[in-house]
Amino acid sequence: MRAFVITIPDHPESNQAANKCIESHFRLHSSSLMPDFFTIEKFNAVTPNDTATVMMENGISWNYPWETVEHDIKSGLTKSPYNTINIDARIACALSHYKLWKFCADIESPILVLEHDAIFTKKLRMDITDNNYSIIGINDPRGATRRSQDFYDKVLLHREAVIPCPYIDSINVPQGLAGNSAYIIKREGAEKMLELVKEHGLWPNDALMCKQLVGAKLGVTTDFYTKVQGTRSTTTL
Repeated sequence: MRAFVITIPDHPESNQAANKCIESHFRLHSSSLMPDFFTIEKFNAVTPNDTATVMMENGISWNYPWETVEHDIKSGLTKSPYNTINIDARIACALSHYKLWKFCADIESPILVLEHDAIFTKKLRMDITDNNYSIIGINDPRGATRRSQDFYDKVLLHREAVIPCPYIDSINVPQGLAGNSAYIIKREGAEKMLELVKEHGLWPNDALMCKQLVGAKLGVTTDFYTKVQGTRSTTTL
């Protein structure tokens, strides 16, 4: 399995955070019997200046509100605007994930996707993908998502290694992985995400990768392997 940390080119804070992610990973996994499994590569993020070009090249368009809450008839979900000053930065983040979904589908093999603010806290289990889940979140929810304590409490009720992503809000609110900053995606999951973009348009990656649209194959680990570093957001500022 290949692993990637999304890093903004020529952005000091992004590269510093990505380096910390890679270093934390190396400290925990350097003695692994399968070192290639744990190699993390920097993946050049789409930049705000490139969003229009990347969307045109891929034949996709943005379909999420910036100012007012909308009820999406096709999905039945309520789409609430994110706190975003630079809208192209938000689109660029979603496109970076989109490009990795395409890559995963193309190579037909699972990949580990990390945002630059993820940091490893525990050695990742080698058998974590031996199940029927097509997308698996590995991030500690605390401090990473809305109602993070509710998410945390629901996950810890279970003993299985991976469980279905829990609901922590009303059924009409898109909800999925904790922060969407660390997850394993298999070919099936990548193809599903590409289908969702084609059907619904591009949304913020954590909204589109939600339990309501992905379904029962969206899972989370009950033991957490990463957490967020608490760095300054590059999408809300």
